[in-house]
Amino acid sequence: MDINLSKIKKVFFIGIGGIGVSALAKMALARGMEISGINDEDSPKTLDPFRESGIKIIDLKTVLKDVLKDRFKIPKADLYIYSDAWIYRGPAIIEKAKASGKIVMSYSEALGQFAKEYKVIAIAGTHGKTTTTSMVAEILMDAGLDPTVVVGSFVKKFNSNFRKGEGKYLVVEADEYNRHFLNLAPFITVITNIEADHLDYYKDLADIKNAFDQLLSQSENKIIDYKKYLDKVPKLSVPGEHNRMNAAAALSVADFLHIKLTNAQKSLNHFSGTWRRLDKRGESNNGTIIYDDYAHHPTEIKASLQALRELYPHTNDIGVGVYPAGAKKITVLFQPHLYSRTKALFGDFSQSFILADKVLLLPIYFGREDKDESVSSEKLAEAINQTIRLEGGDAEAYPDFESAEKAVLGLKLGPKDVFVTMGAGEAYKVADKVFGLTLDSK
Repeated sequence: MDINLSKIKKVFFIGIGGIGVSALAKMALARGMEISGINDEDSPKTLDPFRESGIKIIDLKTVLKDVLKDRFKIPKADLYIYSDAWIYRGPAIIEKAKASGKIVMSYSEALGQFAKEYKVIAIAGTHGKTTTTSMVAEILMDAGLDPTVVVGSFVKKFNSNFRKGEGKYLVVEADEYNRHFLNLAPFITVITNIEADHLDYYKDLADIKNAFDQLLSQSENKIIDYKKYLDKVPKLSVPGEHNRMNAAAALSVADFLHIKLTNAQKSLNHFSGTWRRLDKRGESNNGTIIYDDYAHHPTEIKASLQALRELYPHTNDIGVGVYPAGAKKITVLFQPHLYSRTKALFGDFSQSFILADKVLLLPIYFGREDKDESVSSEKLAEAINQTIRLEGGDAEAYPDFESAEKAVLGLKLGPKDVFVTMGAGEAYKVADKVFGLTLDSK
């Protein structure tokens, strides 16, 4: 469905606190549209900017009784945009929107409509989308091309998941889940990598590759093999071979757009990262270094731990206290994301923590799924132990956040420790509670 955005005056966002939906809400706001929305949990990072601007955000908890009794009256709008997560979390709200007779679209469908006014640079791939999108955005900004940007995190350079530019380019993170990215018709498409994931939707790796092939068929220009730029990547402030690969992909876009190599390299040299991508949040009062990372796939976990080991080498003798210079023990608090992903990639997950000294597991974040009794964090902990105990580490699962918080406190972490919350869910809340941090801590 094509819509005339110039006729849209009011937009209501269902799930406005989501990282993608909130970016699109900012995009609508930047166009002069009146926006409002509903959310089911407090998400200060994404919601506070709206509240501070006086935009009305309904908390689902406050209207839940009316929703359940079919008494909820959805605010009037010309366009309703919903997060896919709300197909499971709040289907009654989406049905209310459809009953209004007005236009109703998913986030990805609506993004495709907003994107039609730009030359789209779509960054796709199983891993590295967010960081590569942010790197490309900063290169274009520094080159004076003034891009509009939609990204699945907060870019530290402009402290947002959205940037309004006056230039012709839209740099956008293109999500493969449910073939969402097929709503885009890119000017340039970058594929960082392809790997098995989202197997709750895709049949297998061949099905995933087919989706990427479809995206490429919709693109004017395609960048797949960017490895030839790897030797041109400058020194980065963000660690890890995966980030050097992301930077190589960003350089390929800069070259395609005829941006001077030295200027692009300078931008990458100053790139400071994004929120929740191996994000150093600070230090505790007793010197424990604390990170938060969005890694929720085995390949991402391995890459993040490898990057941390570049910064903090292994201890010589774990448990004895003999350390080489810069050595740290790394403790990971991981929340598996989705039963389907954990089950499909169980063996890979069990092997992915080899560079950690200790792994604590929260219950699986179920998101859009029903509980699957055949897989659990307890079973994953057992499997991890068969691997990492050989290296001196161990893994343990906890039934809830409170138990995990007590366990972290009991570790008595100090100046020789790095503590990493990891996963696409809410593991970071344990660090908030134990160490008194907020997501804005640096």
